[in-house]
Amino acid sequence: MANLSILIHLDYTLMIVAIGAALLGAVSGSLGTYAVLRRQSLLGDAISHAALPGIAIAFLLTGSKTPLILVLGAALAGWLGTLLILSIVRLTRIKYDSALGIVLSTFFGFGLVLHTLIQRTGNANQAGLDTFLFGQAATILESDVWTIGILGGIAIIIMLVFWKELKLLVFDEGFAASLGFPIRVLDILLTSLLVVAIVLGLQAVGAVLMSAMLVAPAVAARQWTNKLSVMMFLAACFGALAGVSGTIISSSASRIPTGPTIVLCATVVVGFSIAFALNRGLLWDWIRHQRNKQSLKVATDRLLKQPQRGSE
Repeated sequence: MANLSILIHLDYTLMIVAIGAALLGAVSGSLGTYAVLRRQSLLGDAISHAALPGIAIAFLLTGSKTPLILVLGAALAGWLGTLLILSIVRLTRIKYDSALGIVLSTFFGFGLVLHTLIQRTGNANQAGLDTFLFGQAATILESDVWTIGILGGIAIIIMLVFWKELKLLVFDEGFAASLGFPIRVLDILLTSLLVVAIVLGLQAVGAVLMSAMLVAPAVAARQWTNKLSVMMFLAACFGALAGVSGTIISSSASRIPTGPTIVLCATVVVGFSIAFALNRGLLWDWIRHQRNKQSLKVATDRLLKQPQRGSE
């Protein structure tokens, strides 16, 4: 009976972690589509690193490790960091990549300093904050799954409500501005949605690897289609697949971290898509090249076999 109860508990824990990872992968994959199409993939890296001081400040102010409180602190810090990047680019001559590097390193360094100060205070309640740096998906609880599901669902609903406006912003920002759409407001809205997707995954994947969960599923989906809606659906599916498969693989072997395993599974999906996707995959390109090469050879042989004028 004791062994049976342990097995049931392990299966329940695995199910909770798998559901949380699947929800995280679906939300980050679908919202990451915009970052990939706008060529702002590194923005996710900056947001995830900028969120670290928000987690530390939220803990210092409240003394609580409640996931919702820490997520709100991370979201606020990530949002401020992103707005700072956009303001630097707009108000100065500093390029986007330089502003990204400055804000990323500054916020992340500040977060590490605060984290060290928290450790030196000797507060016993600070144990577990390291999970937001490197991730520990195995610690996901049912309450965390509800948090991911509710906040992620709200972000997806907002994205669908502003579908047309965000689509114009991604593909033709100048045309959207000519139609009178508030480009700056839409840019902030889209950035805020990315912030939500990233901070939800900090506990599972960590600040260091979370950008991969935002980018990898969307990159894989891009290989299969040219349509935004299909790409977003595929990115959500690929993200969920990586979350579930990474959870199962890490649970089947001892001492394999779940978060990095999820990222590696997402990378495998990207590699498979690059190699075997129809019309865009490397295998398809090789087959098309061989066909063109064979057609050129046949046409050349026919040309050489034709009698030359004046030879008779």
